[in-house]
Amino acid sequence: MKVVSVINHKGGVGKTTLTSNLGAGLAARGKKVLLIDLDSQASLTVSFFTQAEWQTDLVPDRTIKNWFEGLRGEGPDSMSSLIAKPERVSAYLTHTGGFLDLISAHRDLSEVDTALAAQLLLDPEHYLAAHRRLREGLQEKAFADYDVTLIDCAPNFGLIAKNAVAASDMLLIPTRPDYLSINGIDSLGRKVQAFAQEYNEQLGEAGDPGAPLGRPPAAVVFTMVQLHDNQPIESQRSYISRVSGLGVPTFQTTVRDSKAVYGPAPEYGVPVILAGTGRALTRELRDLVSEMVAHLDEVAS
Repeated sequence: MKVVSVINHKGGVGKTTLTSNLGAGLAARGKKVLLIDLDSQASLTVSFFTQAEWQTDLVPDRTIKNWFEGLRGEGPDSMSSLIAKPERVSAYLTHTGGFLDLISAHRDLSEVDTALAAQLLLDPEHYLAAHRRLREGLQEKAFADYDVTLIDCAPNFGLIAKNAVAASDMLLIPTRPDYLSINGIDSLGRKVQAFAQEYNEQLGEAGDPGAPLGRPPAAVVFTMVQLHDNQPIESQRSYISRVSGLGVPTFQTTVRDSKAVYGPAPEYGVPVILAGTGRALTRELRDLVSEMVAHLDEVAS
């Protein structure tokens, strides 16, 4: 199984739209896909489940929050017990050979993140356990059946986001072609590098036999792109060209800015790539999935 974190500590870059459509698109190609929502806003979760389903069936004891609470001696014995199947999207995947499952977010995730970080200040010897909690959960036998896990991260770089990085084979960075978003790529890279160094130092000091943490390969996807004559507008093209100077691979396919199409999709529980709303959008999303498959093939297991 390949694990990909969709991450950018700048918000408003279309992260959830990208995650939901990539996940559904991969499942439509016969892949067995798991989505994990690590954002307390729970936008990915409510893109597949209604608010009522989420609150009634998942929030009480079937969210990723429960797994992180296990660090305090609470929560389930297995992370796989938190998996839920979004029925509305499953109906579109019946004849594909693939499927899509999800582990839900919880509104209190940000509070859990803060509490665990504070606990580490008092008990620094638990650093490794706290930062590889997600990775160890994904090593359960039940997850071996999945081809890919996509993790939708919150727009920060707290302890839970670091868990996602520690679990990942690849980082996918959705980025608007504008000044603030481009600067965020370099900032994120420095934070990931610093975290890997800190993690490995803790590994050495503890004499832990676990594998050292490397910096996962990353790729940028430009989102919310404004087009003119099927090309990004001039001001955005200049920012797109700047990214090549950072040495980070970029997807050739971009995701256009289309609030009229992407905005209503979560209400129906079916991503645009499956619902077929807007031919041009659907075509570019399928091209994006093709590039994603190529990137996954290049990532070492």
